[in-house]
Formats: sequence, C-alpha cells, structure tokens
Amino acid sequence: MRCRDLYGYPLTTSPEAAAAYNRGLGHLLRLRTGAVETVATSVVLDPTFALGHAALALLGHEMCAPVDVRARLRDAVLHSARATERERSHVQAVAAHLRGDSRPLVHHLAAHPRDALLLSTAVPTIAFAGVTEVPAEAWTIVEGAIPAYGDDWWFTGLLAFVRQEQGRFDEAMALSCRSLREEPGAGHSAHARAHAHYETGDHAAGLSWMDAWVTGEGASVDSLSHFSWHAALHELSLGDLGAVRRRYDAQLRPEHGLGCRALVDTGSLLFRWSLTPDAEDVPGLDAVAAVAGRDALDHPATPFLAMHAAVTLLALDDGPGLAALADWAAAHAHPTQREVVAPLARALVLMRAGSCSAAADSLRSLTGALPRLGGSDAQREIVEETRIAALLRAGRYDDARLLLDRRLDRRPSPRDQRWRAQCRGDEVRPG
Repeated sequence: MRCRDLYGYPLTTSPEAAAAYNRGLGHLLRLRTGAVETVATSVVLDPTFALGHAALALLGHEMCAPVDVRARLRDAVLHSARATERERSHVQAVAAHLRGDSRPLVHHLAAHPRDALLLSTAVPTIAFAGVTEVPAEAWTIVEGAIPAYGDDWWFTGLLAFVRQEQGRFDEAMALSCRSLREEPGAGHSAHARAHAHYETGDHAAGLSWMDAWVTGEGASVDSLSHFSWHAALHELSLGDLGAVRRRYDAQLRPEHGLGCRALVDTGSLLFRWSLTPDAEDVPGLDAVAAVAGRDALDHPATPFLAMHAAVTLLALDDGPGLAALADWAAAHAHPTQREVVAPLARALVLMRAGSCSAAADSLRSLTGALPRLGGSDAQREIVEETRIAALLRAGRYDDARLLLDRRLDRRPSPRDQRWRAQCRGDEVRPG
C-alpha cells in the first residue's frame, strides 16, 4: 500500500519515514513543539525523501529553524525526480518561494488544495509570513479550498484567521471556537481567537482566556512566546504596564531561547512598550539583538522580519545599521524589500536623526503598502505607533489626535486614550 500524507496525497518514501513526516506535519498544523525534529527524523529514515527535505528548508527559511536551508533544498530538488507529479510540484513551489517567487506555490495550491503545509504557508500566521502581497489574494486561496476540506478542524481554524483579517470578527470567533471544541490544542485556531479578541477591544476577556489556554490545552504549543505577546498586547492596551513587565520577566525575556521570534515577539513588545505614555525603565533591546543574531538584523530573510529588524535597530540607536539595512533592501531582488522595507528603514533613519516630522510623513506614505510586509494587522501596527510617536515628537498634535481617533474608532484602548490626552495637554479623567 502506498504511503500517504494526512490529507490523502501519496508520499514517495518508506512507511517509517512517512509516519515521521505525518507526525511532524500534525505538530506543525497544531503549532505543537517538535515539528522540525520530527520532520528531520523522516529524512534520517529515508535520505531520498524529497518532501521531508523541502519541509525542513521551508521551516528553516520561514521560522529560523536550525536547518541548512540550501542543503535541504538541494536534496529536495535532487530526489523529487523519483517522486510523483504532485510532490515535484510541491518541491518546485518551495524552491521558488525561497527565491522570492511565490507564483508556483499559488498555482500548486489551485491544483492540490489539500496540500496543507503549503496552504498554511500561503497565509501570514504565527508560523509563516504568507506568500501574497495583497491580503485579499491570500483570502481567495483559502476560500477556494473550502470544498476540499469541509469541516476539518485545522482548516476551520485557518479560515477563522482569514475571517478576522477581513473584519468579520463574529464569524472568526465562531469558527475558532468550533475548531477548538474538536481539537482543544489547535494553535492556529487559538491564534485566530486571540486576534478576534484584540481587534474588537475585548481585552479583559481575551487576556483571561489566553492565560487559561496557554497553561492548559495550549501548554505544548510551539511559539508560546507569540501567545504571550498577545496577552501582553492586551495588558498594554489596558495601560497595565506593571502586568506587561511581569509578563516580560516571566515569559518573554530573550534569553528564553526564542531565536528570531525574539525580534517578532519580545523586540516588538519592548519597542511598543517604550512608546507608551508613562512607560518607565523599559528594558533595552540589546539582548534581543544578541539572541536574534546580527545577520537577522542586517540581512533579514523576509520583509516581515525586516520590519522588525528596522524598529529594533532604531531602538538600539544604531544609525549605521539602519542606513545599511536601507541600502541592502534597496538593492534586493524582492520588490517588497526595495519598495517597502527600504523606505521604512529610511524613515526610521530620519526619526533617529531628529527629523520626526519628515519621518512621520514618510511613514504615512507607506500606509497602503504595509500589508505587503506580511504578518497580521496587529503586528504591522508597530509602524502606525512609530508614526504616532514621530508626530508627537514633532509637535504635530492635531495630526496625532486624528490618527488616534481612528484607532479608538476601531476598538477601545485606555492606552490610546492616554496617548490622545498628550495631544491636548491634559489628563484622561476616569469614566
């Protein structure tokens, strides 16, 4: 009998290697720890297993897993010659994606929608940055796969994430809860629910649920730092800076071995915390930079990581590093690096130099292009918050107030109310 993956596609490998690969894929779809190690076991058991090599290359590229990406991709391409047409297409899609061309991956999913690993790759979630520069295109890919998955718990969680990105928060909450009832440890579904709570300003309930989930059904989930980041974001929005500090000390210190997630989770939290009114003694980002590594700051693998590298360099007051990142991105083969990352880094160079009004205008001009960076709305807000800080430092209080009013129209936030009070020079009164 031919080996098959979790969604029924044939695998050209041994039964033992296929079993390891499927365990790894199951871990990845649940965001459970051990996915990389278990997939790696599949290629130890069968060194000619093309999809195992391709998965490792993808995880190394997207998640900063300790993988020799070039070697794994080389072996994936070499051994795909003996595999099925679908497996060859899968490997070719991964290879092109790692070169910055995601069109083959999109075409592959049109023909093979139940290729869950690549469908997961297509959407900017915890594990992956996404493959399209227009969010609606990623939504279309997922919605086109609805007939292929039906009520599958993992796909339901992925669809929930899409629905919250579309602003359909009630649907997102219903879908994520339905998925979690079937698979209580489903990381993607929990992630979608976390975003629905945050985007609707449901901070107290979202924080309570998140704290219970990460110590209960979600305790074995990988990237727990990201769920801790979500909890801290609620605390930040509520203006509870003491809780943010306790969260950082207990769960988000960079020395906890977070790798490049130190940039995405810890670094972004520290930066946003430092911008918050009344914030005091916020830890610096030196330890974050040390854990992430200089190469992640100088040559970030994706535009999404580049956004976080840029704000980290600003927080470090590293003007030469910011300028070098801007120059590197401007010469990059990937258009998003050239057209979004480079001007973002240049805007932060201006801000560091004290030209905050010009920096704010430069950041405003990027607003429509920010979705191209990947990630979620909540993550890309770091650029909007940098712009607010630049406007305030430039004394452009009316402009800052208008931007904060739009944020408060989206969702309640005591932090934003306190920020807005700075625009008129008085204090927020209780009630």
